[in-house]
Amino acid sequence: MSDNVIRRALLSVSDKSGLADLGAALAARGVELVSTGGTAKALRDAGLAVKDVSELTGFPEMMDGRVKTLHPTVHGGLLALRDNPEHVAAMEAHGIGAIDLVVVNLYPFEATVAKGASREEVIENIDIGGPSMVRSAAKNHGFVTILTDPADYATLIEEMEANGGATTQGFRTRMAGKAYARTAAYDAAIASWFAFSPAASDEPTLFPETLPLAFKRADTLRYGENPHQSAAIYVPQVAGTAGVPQAEQLQGKELSYNNLNDADAALELAAEFAGQEPAVVIVKHANPCGVAQGRSLLAAWEAALACDSVSAFGGIVAVNTELDAATAEAISAIFTEVVIAPSVSAEAREIFAKKKNLRLLECGALPNPRRGGLALKTIAGGVLIQSRDNGAILPDDLKVVTKRAPTEQELKDCLFAWTVARHVKSNAIVYAKDGATAGIGAGQMNRRDSARIAAIKAKEAAETHGWPAPRTQGSAVASDAFFPFADGLISAAEAGATAVIQPGGSIRDEEVIAAADAAGLAMVFTGMRHFRH
Repeated sequence: MSDNVIRRALLSVSDKSGLADLGAALAARGVELVSTGGTAKALRDAGLAVKDVSELTGFPEMMDGRVKTLHPTVHGGLLALRDNPEHVAAMEAHGIGAIDLVVVNLYPFEATVAKGASREEVIENIDIGGPSMVRSAAKNHGFVTILTDPADYATLIEEMEANGGATTQGFRTRMAGKAYARTAAYDAAIASWFAFSPAASDEPTLFPETLPLAFKRADTLRYGENPHQSAAIYVPQVAGTAGVPQAEQLQGKELSYNNLNDADAALELAAEFAGQEPAVVIVKHANPCGVAQGRSLLAAWEAALACDSVSAFGGIVAVNTELDAATAEAISAIFTEVVIAPSVSAEAREIFAKKKNLRLLECGALPNPRRGGLALKTIAGGVLIQSRDNGAILPDDLKVVTKRAPTEQELKDCLFAWTVARHVKSNAIVYAKDGATAGIGAGQMNRRDSARIAAIKAKEAAETHGWPAPRTQGSAVASDAFFPFADGLISAAEAGATAVIQPGGSIRDEEVIAAADAAGLAMVFTGMRHFRH
């Protein structure tokens, strides 16, 4: 393995960026260039001498290019151990020349699927020869250098210049690992298409026998949820739904694991109000602590903040429309970790610039809250996978179960509270009035305590702001799952709620309905729960 000078290179690329420069650099070092089809043409167009693969194999390219490199002359030149006498003898006996460098990037399968191509076009973009050469070269990385990414071309040339035309074992090992990661991701994309796409199968499934998922690392993070944990963020291979990872960071410190998690929670809830009145979402530890809509973004901010100004300190803010100067000024008045908006006005940017550590993100279009997809959670020994909770209800889906039907305003508040509650950790109770949260109770082990905590927060807000009564008075209350007993509902009534929205479905529904009637409440059932554990 002492002689790893690159004398012959085989190049076959779909993405031809940087190809001409690479070819010229290799040729300048006396490397023989061997290529196929469009790659050979591109190199010749750049004025370089290129030998066709067919000159090595003795076979022409055939079957529309499906068969060109799948030949013992190619793979023998890649796989032969140069320090094994038997391998060397076999090469000499069969006229197999060593191939020292392989530069291959694969047919654009993922991009072909993403653009909605026909089944026939997708199939034609499943690369066979490319992955075969990549795997052969990577396996024999003791002698052969494999490149699958144009970003590595410059490093290759630097390696060769520093080592007399050779590459180091460390470089070849790194490139081999990267090559296998690429073929693994490529195969995962193909397997996913066969599993999930109606275009590929008459019986697409959400849960195939083997779940082929591949993600690419977008960034490493300073640490995880706690300083003793390591962390990174990965994104899908193919661009799809845009979210926090795809947002442009306009200013501020780098995003932490917790920043990303909380910003995602805020953005997902803000997206529920896309195209509606201005909305502000304040999140702390992945739970909303204040949500409101208003005639202006500033009014929505003030109403959201008033819900729980204590928890909002050091929180995450997401909005559903362009962030203006007046709202930016108001947000800047308290310590805020992250602000994310579809767009940020120039004036707002100037205001936030005074807060150097505040992370300001511009996300463009809001994600579609009704999109499909999978949700994953690791457990000891496995992974729990389910479809995203993209369920939604409309006013016509509601069932009035009490003697009194909700008023128009109560119904509006019910639906607003329900929208927020589905984004609150279970057990979740949300009071809302006039398009703003009045109190939020999250994550308790029983629903009664969640109702009580939400009421306590509303009372504290009234005391803080000098209101004559908490905003739970005359509010609607939403519960993410049914009330198993009447005590949670009674707690809500004691807090001043006049309308209730909940899934229903408890064996004690009649008891809960009776308690609502006794308290003069209007109550509607959704028939759909939203646990968030």
